[in-house]
Amino acid sequence: MAVSSHPFFSPCLHLSSLYSTRPNLSLKRYLPQLPFLSSRSVGIRATGGDLLGDFGARDPFPAEIESGFAEKVLGNVDTEHKILIPNVSSLSLAQQECNPVSPLQPPMSEEDAKKLMKKVVGWRLLDEGGALKLQCLWKLRDYECGITLISRIYKVVQPTGHFPNLHLEQPNQVRAELWTASIGGLSMNDFIVAAKMDEIKTSDLVPRKRVWA
Repeated sequence: MAVSSHPFFSPCLHLSSLYSTRPNLSLKRYLPQLPFLSSRSVGIRATGGDLLGDFGARDPFPAEIESGFAEKVLGNVDTEHKILIPNVSSLSLAQQECNPVSPLQPPMSEEDAKKLMKKVVGWRLLDEGGALKLQCLWKLRDYECGITLISRIYKVVQPTGHFPNLHLEQPNQVRAELWTASIGGLSMNDFIVAAKMDEIKTSDLVPRKRVWA
């Protein structure tokens, strides 16, 4: 049974002593003596040696009772509440992990690849002789910034075990290409790595904008 504490009532009232002396005690009999409680707002929970524990949430307001809200809510007073962990489909690509790809697995279709292109930023879909690839270009401030970006990319993709082809091109450009060579095309791993690379900070590496006086 889910139990919540009353937000405005800090003193803790224990009725275990009454219960221990009269095992068949009906709590409702004592409710008139406890104006801040009702049979709806009492939560029963074992706390150590006590058989009765914390009291529940506030009483409903008269208007709430008149509306019959309780009859419109699905569930019972002992409904169990759970925090569900999101499944893979509800996670962003950057939050997912790469999985081993069997050589027998067919490559991703162009239709599916175009749908996933909406989830990555700055990447292009290339068709090289029927083999689909992802490509991204970065225009950087100088050659040293290119080295820095490649180092950052490596740190991000190294845990995935799925690496892009990186090219440091003169004078200040980095080109990355992603595909799964074992199946001769794209797999979900390529889009996962592309999404992770999208989160790499590059604002300090791009050319500075000129400010005209």
